[in-house]
Amino acid sequence: MTNVSGHKERPLLVIGWHECISLPELGLLDFAVKVDTGAKTTALHADNIELFKRDGDKWVRFTAPSILGTPAQTCEFPVFTKRDITNTSGSPENRIVIRTPMVLAGRRWKIDVSLTDRGSMQFPLILGRRALRRRNIAVHPGKSYLVSAKPNLKGL
Repeated sequence: MTNVSGHKERPLLVIGWHECISLPELGLLDFAVKVDTGAKTTALHADNIELFKRDGDKWVRFTAPSILGTPAQTCEFPVFTKRDITNTSGSPENRIVIRTPMVLAGRRWKIDVSLTDRGSMQFPLILGRRALRRRNIAVHPGKSYLVSAKPNLKGL
């Protein structure tokens, strides 16, 4: 199928409201996330968030979560932006946002990820609708793990 701009369009990918993704630059591979089209921005649990300068540019250092036996690790990324984001309680927060590749169902593209404390949440990452926009992806609200294997969630 070709779209109006003459580019070949990928077939529609239907995913569940829970899937496994990878964030390879953070060392987080094939882990369970909650897909939430009600959330604009993707949010990742991060501890010890610290801004610093490198060669005059803003960078962030943080501890990425330990997932399914993978040890927590310190990551450093350039700050993509800071964004006002409404948290799950409805309160606005000014969050640091990084841009990093994501892999879902064999497809890879860069997404914006806000860093926040999700320690009390079941899933360390919530995948928001901006990450799925213009990717020809639909979310089935009644199904989980349509494009990935269901992980052993013990210890999450």
